[in-house]
Amino acid sequence: MEQVKSKTGTLSQSRREFIERAGISVVMSSFGLTFFTGCSDSEDQNPTNPTPSPPTSTTGITITGSTITIDLTTQTGLAAAGGWLLILSAKTLVVNVGGAYMAMTSVCTHSACDRNWTFTNNRFTCTCHGSQFDTSGNVLQGPATQPLQSYATALSGTSLTITK
Repeated sequence: MEQVKSKTGTLSQSRREFIERAGISVVMSSFGLTFFTGCSDSEDQNPTNPTPSPPTSTTGITITGSTITIDLTTQTGLAAAGGWLLILSAKTLVVNVGGAYMAMTSVCTHSACDRNWTFTNNRFTCTCHGSQFDTSGNVLQGPATQPLQSYATALSGTSLTITK
């Protein structure tokens, strides 16, 4: 058993424990810190996330190639203004803006997060790092500097079609 002296007193540590910890440190440093953290900012720890995540059910959603069809009688979360949906399998955000439907990619232009979104006060917030976008995908607050790609939408009766 090897004795190690610290400011707070003597610590007991075996050579094996020391070598294991040193080895882990070497491996971690060889990958670099960005391997373990994408960005390190105060917003990483507690970004603004004012509302819970949306429902992500695929019930009433059909994806064929670059076309997404949503049955609005099944996806009732989109019925009222301010209702929104994250379609994980299509990496798409959809929002009802006063009866008009907007759709855009859910892949944040800052760090490519694609499933950590909130929506409030007509703002989408990527909760990975706090970037905010309006309902057209334009950047309202960084760290993102590029807008989200918007998609064409068409409403026919109770069927909403999104073309990517």
